Amino acid sequence: MRFIVMVKANAAYEAGAMPKRELLEAMGKYNEELVQAGIMQAGEGLHPSSKGARVRFKDGQATVIDGPFAETKELVAGFWLWKVASLQAAIDWVKRCPAPMGAGEEGLIEIRQIFDPADFGAELTPQILEHETRLREQIAAQKS
Repeated sequence: MRFIVMVKANAAYEAGAMPKRELLEAMGKYNEELVQAGIMQAGEGLHPSSKGARVRFKDGQATVIDGPFAETKELVAGFWLWKVASLQAAIDWVKRCPAPMGAGEEGLIEIRQIFDPADFGAELTPQILEHETRLREQIAAQKS
């Protein structure tokens, strides 16, 4: 099973505060454990929402909304993509994570399973699956 593990933002992060060296070192060690366990497929930190945008779709129109965004608790500061056996395995790994916003700061990590092709049932026709497979192969080729 694949999961996206999202580190939620806080006010300091959204204000542009960069992590301290101790947190960077601790996260580096944690990421190394994830890689050595064969779990981590990707992981990145994100810039604050003030450097981002949202695109809202309504009635056939796309409207751009520039950041920053008000609800800090709803924003993502970074993420990992993991491949683990179950949601419980992902939870167990998250519980080993250093405090994501630094020692003494409140942090929140959300775990969500990524859809697999089988989850879509009959709506995912062989043609659509073949197209998606080709796109994934192109992505993999671009990485190498």
